[in-house]
Amino acid sequence: MKNNKSLGQHWLKNRGILEEIAELAANGQKGNSSDSGAYESSENQVCLEIGPGLGALTSSLLRRFDKVVAVEFDKRLADNLPKSFPGKNLEVINDDILKFDFSKIEAPYVVAGNIPYYITSPIIERLLTVKNRPERIVLLIQKEVAERILAENETMLSLFVKNLARVSQGPIVSRDEFTPPPKVDSEVIVMEPKEPEVENEVFDLIKVGFNAPRKKLVHNLSKLKSREELNAIFTELGLDLNARPGNLHLSDWQKLFSKIRG
Repeated sequence: MKNNKSLGQHWLKNRGILEEIAELAANGQKGNSSDSGAYESSENQVCLEIGPGLGALTSSLLRRFDKVVAVEFDKRLADNLPKSFPGKNLEVINDDILKFDFSKIEAPYVVAGNIPYYITSPIIERLLTVKNRPERIVLLIQKEVAERILAENETMLSLFVKNLARVSQGPIVSRDEFTPPPKVDSEVIVMEPKEPEVENEVFDLIKVGFNAPRKKLVHNLSKLKSREELNAIFTELGLDLNARPGNLHLSDWQKLFSKIRG
């Protein structure tokens, strides 16, 4: 079956990497390597798979989870997928993951998927803010985006993700491992949702700070306080007066917010 380029479909063909993604989704439990090919069932009984496509990852997930709920936007793929896994506990839902009703999923559950590059940020934002958040999220995304999330030099996206989840790095996947190959390499990222580190209002300040990411932060915040006041606050908090928005971590923004609000 041909891929739909408009939906950003690039199918991963490396079985070893697919197995590794499934293992990460199942909390890294290696399971039983018996001749029968059986695996230990994950403590998380349900896995929600985003964009199963032809079912390459689905196959690995079904060996580790009691049930897989696959949300597929492409109707032709959604209609065909169950035929590949007769007798398996697989539920395929033809829907847009950005509009999907997560209350339909029994908790606890985890999420796994090879997702389209062009909607990576919206998908991550949705997964981390739904009412019944998953216990773990394992996504194969554009390598550059994964690096931005994991980097010490922060971005709006990295601060958002790190505020709501513990983040770790998975395997890097060459573009040559896909059919058809995308223009860039990919990387697996693992997120485990947690309680927020800072309050929502802090992000109002962060948005102001990142209005001009390459400029000095004291310049970007000058609409909130005078330069003299900002200089005094930065000095008191031990922050570099030449700092750019990306130089501050969540704890720095929380302290800065408390001072500016006060």
